[in-house]
Amino acid sequence: MTFQEQIQQGIPSVLPKPKPYETDINHAPKRKEILSTEEKKLALRNALRYFEPQHHTELIKEFSEELETYGRIYMYRLRPDYKMYARPITEYPGKCEQAKAIMLMIQNNLDYAVAQHPHELITYGGNGAVFQNWAQYLLTMQYLSEMTDEQTLTMYSGHPMGLFPSHKEAPRVVVTNGMVIPNYSKPDDWEKMNALGVSQYGQMTAGSYMYIGPQGIVHGTTITVLNGFRKIKRSPKGGLFVTSGLGGMSGAQPKAGNIAGCITVCAEVNPKITHIRHSQGWINEVIDDVDKLVKRVALAQANNEIVSIGYLGNVVDVWEKFDEENIHIDLGSDQTSLHNPWAGGYYPADISFEEANIMMADNPELFKIKVQETLRRHTTAINKHTAKGTYFFDYGNAFLLEASRAGADIMAENHIDFRYPSYVQDIMGPMCFDYGFGPFRWVCASGKPEDLAKTDLIACQVLEEMAKTAPEEIQQQMQDNIHWIKGAQENKLVVGSQARILYADAEGRVKIAEAFNQAIAKGEIGTVVLGRDHHDVSGTDSPYRETSNIYDGSRFTADMAIQNVIGDSFRGATWVSIHNGGGVGWGEVINGGFGMVLDGSKEASKRLASMLFWDVNNGISRRSWARNEGALFAIKRAMETQPLLKVTIPNIVADNLLDF
Repeated sequence: MTFQEQIQQGIPSVLPKPKPYETDINHAPKRKEILSTEEKKLALRNALRYFEPQHHTELIKEFSEELETYGRIYMYRLRPDYKMYARPITEYPGKCEQAKAIMLMIQNNLDYAVAQHPHELITYGGNGAVFQNWAQYLLTMQYLSEMTDEQTLTMYSGHPMGLFPSHKEAPRVVVTNGMVIPNYSKPDDWEKMNALGVSQYGQMTAGSYMYIGPQGIVHGTTITVLNGFRKIKRSPKGGLFVTSGLGGMSGAQPKAGNIAGCITVCAEVNPKITHIRHSQGWINEVIDDVDKLVKRVALAQANNEIVSIGYLGNVVDVWEKFDEENIHIDLGSDQTSLHNPWAGGYYPADISFEEANIMMADNPELFKIKVQETLRRHTTAINKHTAKGTYFFDYGNAFLLEASRAGADIMAENHIDFRYPSYVQDIMGPMCFDYGFGPFRWVCASGKPEDLAKTDLIACQVLEEMAKTAPEEIQQQMQDNIHWIKGAQENKLVVGSQARILYADAEGRVKIAEAFNQAIAKGEIGTVVLGRDHHDVSGTDSPYRETSNIYDGSRFTADMAIQNVIGDSFRGATWVSIHNGGGVGWGEVINGGFGMVLDGSKEASKRLASMLFWDVNNGISRRSWARNEGALFAIKRAMETQPLLKVTIPNIVADNLLDF
């Protein structure tokens, strides 16, 4: 069968033969035993409902073994034989260009060069899944190949509920992930529902088909590192940034450190992912001996080098050893998947990676104890460095939250706030999000590198023209973004699809998108898919990350994210998504995303102007109502440019009136 025929057949009527378990692939760790005997039977019933009854006898034993061995039913047998990657849009079967673009984006999320655990359909973050099993993937791709522009596909946590009649201006796909009743949002609730096959953790851009590899966070990480050094009034040159995590999004850190111009040490316990990042050029060197690491870093500091070093080992050893040897750390953070601390997101010290994986599945209570012991050690070592002048910030991965739950010395003197800020509180919130700057993305659906190069040039020209008249308040952001896009090609950021990320405000996003659409209409480039990271101005309500610099008491509300997705859906998005969970954990965040296909048409031009303006200004308005100074400036400026926009502005109460 051709690739197109395989897509169109969906779940095959004749079952493929079982596939061997490929040990050279980076697999998800075994999930802990959480289902009762009756619940295991229910999980099997749920899995088998994808198949005709004549196949049940053959599959039930196999699926039962998967559940026992891996803690989940992945249906490995149904994994396609064709190579998984984002093909040019013309190679996908279908009746609808928008649906073909979505198929392209789904396959990019599962590309072996992109996905963290491709055989388990997990893109990043240890549990950020595109689908729960391979039957869902096959059925979804089949539906998309049949879809017309008068239908909408509804996705329930990876399950394609079906194609429903709609209309041309409606979203082609509406995605929900993990949207459970609030009282059932504890980590073990996810473990159970995911094992039953009824819910999944979509992370942010995994379950919404908008992941573009580590590049997706490189720009934001670069801005964070640059502004971190600016905050401590030190040049990045010769400065040391210490962090950990080389998996999905965290793998961007060493590349960002190189772009910012500092020395980066990034620890990682997983040998496979460490060597993958090294082979991809995302880290310059790999060292597995902490004494050798000390000597190498001291040399780099003495020579003011720009270098990224992957330390194959536990980051706690780095913090402790650097303290003993008086290696000064300028910036410190952590980007392990601490939203998922008990299932592979964070590993205990003094235990090998292999032993920890066994303990995680076979003795989860002991594993939890060891993780929390390590968090306390980790925090103690960080505190010693900050006493010497290190600037440490939480990177939005729930480090501070989980350290506090472990009883670490992480609280401020008031015993209410954390000792250290979230990077959104200190850097990204006041410097970017409040002004509307966030991670705008695009993918060249032709798959041609030359199309990506043309879009880079177009975006740069738009930004340089805007910078001529931009107000002083956002000149730094504009110049950082121009510098970024000019260096995008030489920094070799592409992994998987021909994609780019660029921090831009609403005006920039609309103008860049319109310039792309005009170039498509002229035949200069092919179809372009727009999107963004959910880690943005408006899409995500997350009290310990995206909305951590909201101080009016509304940090724990999620109106903004829900309004964002509803508003995007009727303003022209090609697909929309809303998730429970993200980088800080299940039950800790609600986040929404979108995708938009530009085809050069007048309709696309109208949609992009309407949707992108709302997608950003929804968040700015919420931030301005919280009395954030930058957001007040930004929303007033937006109202001057758009007469149909009228936002409620807060009245500021004098501090002395509250002293009674």
